[in-house]
Amino acid sequence: MQFLTQKTLARRSFLQGMSATIALPYLDAMTPAGQFLSKAGGAAATGHKRLVCIESVHGAAGSNTWGASKFLWAPEGVGKQFSLNPEGALIPLDKWRDNLTIVSNTDVRMAEAFDAPEIGGDHFRSSAVFLTQSHPKQTQGSDLFVGTSFDQIVARKIGQDTPLPSMQLCIENLDQAGGCFYNYACAYTDTISWASPTEPLPMIRNPRAAFDMLFGAGANNADRSARRKDNGSILDWVVGEINSLKRDLGAADRRRVDQYLENVRELERRIEKVEAKNTSGDERQIPEAPAGVPDSFEEHMRLMFDIQVLAFQSDMTRVFSFKTGRDASSRVFVESGTNKGFHPASHHGGREAAIMEFNLINKYHVAMLPYFLERLKETKDGDSNLLDNTTIVYGSPMADGNVHNHRRCPLILLSGDQAQLPRNTHLKAPDGTPMADVFLSLLHNYGIDTPSFGDSVSPFALYSNA
Repeated sequence: MQFLTQKTLARRSFLQGMSATIALPYLDAMTPAGQFLSKAGGAAATGHKRLVCIESVHGAAGSNTWGASKFLWAPEGVGKQFSLNPEGALIPLDKWRDNLTIVSNTDVRMAEAFDAPEIGGDHFRSSAVFLTQSHPKQTQGSDLFVGTSFDQIVARKIGQDTPLPSMQLCIENLDQAGGCFYNYACAYTDTISWASPTEPLPMIRNPRAAFDMLFGAGANNADRSARRKDNGSILDWVVGEINSLKRDLGAADRRRVDQYLENVRELERRIEKVEAKNTSGDERQIPEAPAGVPDSFEEHMRLMFDIQVLAFQSDMTRVFSFKTGRDASSRVFVESGTNKGFHPASHHGGREAAIMEFNLINKYHVAMLPYFLERLKETKDGDSNLLDNTTIVYGSPMADGNVHNHRRCPLILLSGDQAQLPRNTHLKAPDGTPMADVFLSLLHNYGIDTPSFGDSVSPFALYSNA
């Protein structure tokens, strides 16, 4: 193998050909010569921390007073002495308890109305608050102002030596321009990621666009369109480089490259299948969506999760923000067990049966996560796997969607690293604790020495009740 000689493959190596570029995953051949037997070798070189922030809009049924009494989100027990309600939203994660940290009873007060003109505008400012924990300026003009988001602060720390410091993905239509409702600019609703208090970052909805950004499938749109028209895989453009590379790799590295490239091809094939179906002339469930966007929510989520896994594996980026819905969306998730639209379901009127219907949608959304966790866990990263080196933040800046409040908001953390998070644990915050306190502690976990974040009071003690 190469690491037994003085020849080593550069850590960030690419397969290139005909304007296509594919970054390689970490290989043994990238281990610096003489270091393969030490901690300074492959494991150290690939032990990068990663971050995924996932927003779910409209809060949760378990944040309603009655829903909380039935433990539809946060469980009754604290510390490690808890069980998940079989009917609750988090039950799909029961098999992943060893990677789960539930942080309950935190507030997102920066999403509340501060002045009379802001009353009623919760849906149109909340997303901007989720990762900034700052109160948006009410405006429909270009004078936006909220805060720098958590993901972007982390990206400045861990993402500056990757080709893409961060990526922003979404599921629903977020391309509205100008002003939305209650005198709020649509930018506040359209993204959760802010490079600065005045700079919202666009989110990618189309898996094809995200794939092309990662794998450089053509120098421009014309090249990409021509390649797709010819039904050529991006791997066909770099086949010569692949064969040349594999001749110099050991058996383990060849298997790793083959599996990685097969995953790239499989993702490309799935996107092509979606595009073919959506351009066939058959009636679409989401007629306004680009051809690369599946009508199926689950299929769309899985494509986006697989894009994140491949991006992490090839070290193209280490930070993702992922917006899974748009505030006030009435999308129907038939697979959840209810035909009621998402936003109407959140306005359950406090009726127990209606709260349980909304809970079905919450549970369905959480049920998307195990696929992502499994993909991260099965993907090798040095001596460990991607899940061990990734922190996932999943939550909502709204609590009880029925009354548009922001107290007792849903929040969970997922990771495979016990040093980062106390796994298999429910941490119940004291009343009045800002969610920003949790983000402040996570910033410290990433080695970012800052005294405050948003409306934080003090770092949240992640291990206090573990």
